Amino acid sequence: MQDYSREPCPYRIGDDIGSAFSMGLVGGSIFHSFNGYRHAPKGKILYSLVREICTKSAVTGVQFAAWGGMFSAIDCTLVAIRKKEDPMNSIASGALTGGLLAIRSGPKVMAGSAILGGVILAMIEGVGLLTSRWMSTMHDPTQPLQYDNEDPNVLKA
Repeated sequence: MQDYSREPCPYRIGDDIGSAFSMGLVGGSIFHSFNGYRHAPKGKILYSLVREICTKSAVTGVQFAAWGGMFSAIDCTLVAIRKKEDPMNSIASGALTGGLLAIRSGPKVMAGSAILGGVILAMIEGVGLLTSRWMSTMHDPTQPLQYDNEDPNVLKA
């Protein structure tokens, strides 16, 4: 099943980079505000919160954008090579992205990151498939309505 609500492949990369940056910026702001609160001296809580958010949230957003851009570029490349869009592209893209982003850490860390990226994307795709299958069976207009009690005499009571 194809997702027609997304942009076509070359434009999807920019869309995913922007979405990933936004998620990283918001999530990083929340995370770093807790860190700023925890390490704040007495009387300087607000100053510490704002300083942590301003200095570190943008970096988190850029890191998310780098991951999202690389993932989307690899995903589009796999779609072009395989000529079909299925969950295997996303799983392979997650594994390749995890491995390529850890390439400077050596082969062991690179392999571990690749496996972790593939497993995380497999879990995300699995949950997506299960929920779409579950949602499609919730309301099937072709099925007749079923009642608990088929006997009409029970309904008169």
